[in-house]
Amino acid sequence: MLLGYFDSVKPNPALMLRQGEGPPLVLLHGVLGSGGMWRRVVPMVGRHHDTIAPTALGHRGGHPPTARPASIVHVVDDAERLLDELGLETAHLAGNSMGGWVALELARRGRARTVCAFSPAGCWPAKKVGDGHASRVLRATVRATRRGRPILPLLARFARFRRWAMRLNAVHGDRLHPTEIVELADDLLGCTVSEDLLSTTESLAPLDPAPCPITVAWSEKDRVLPLEVDGAYARELVPSARFIVLKDVGHVPMFDAPEAVAQTMLETTAATDHRG
Repeated sequence: MLLGYFDSVKPNPALMLRQGEGPPLVLLHGVLGSGGMWRRVVPMVGRHHDTIAPTALGHRGGHPPTARPASIVHVVDDAERLLDELGLETAHLAGNSMGGWVALELARRGRARTVCAFSPAGCWPAKKVGDGHASRVLRATVRATRRGRPILPLLARFARFRRWAMRLNAVHGDRLHPTEIVELADDLLGCTVSEDLLSTTESLAPLDPAPCPITVAWSEKDRVLPLEVDGAYARELVPSARFIVLKDVGHVPMFDAPEAVAQTMLETTAATDHRG
């Protein structure tokens, strides 16, 4: 069933995935990705929430930037405009990497009912992230993807290659369908603001006290934002957050364990006394 579904995926992602009914839950993806990265999770949480997975500013399928260089502030502004367009004063927010950072900044602006941040970016000391580990490995990934894209549909048929190709973001990349691998590559190459965001000098300011219930869920085997470095700093920046470690997953946990990701979100949204 899953293979047939991904065989039918179209090459141009929609601006937004949406499914379900109930209190709104907005899913925010990481840098170089798209709303499609949540495709495995949306049906699981859509049983409980009006689930919305937009594509970020400057990413493939998202709104084009109106100012350059694009910054995290611009990405947050764009996400807040989406909430306004949808008529949502507040929503449950969940995000991975850059999306987790955006979710926390929206909470700072009073737009979140709850936040579930999976390995949120921005949790580093005030310095140029463009000079840091995450920026270097992501730039290298862009270069490698650009070189390999012509033969990627062929290579992606092999499970061993999928595991190797996804090693930066997943522990079990072989579980992804070949069509997903190609779509992720096209998302990465279609991001027009990659260099802007990878060169950012911004970082997450302390969020204390927390403006709403917050879960920070760090990937145990994160190779982009390591648990022992960025995860440890996140504890200092958001000290009142519920902090958990997701076992045996990489930087983008919905690739390895979508069920665990969905369950973590639902535990977080249930933290509000009134859901409506």
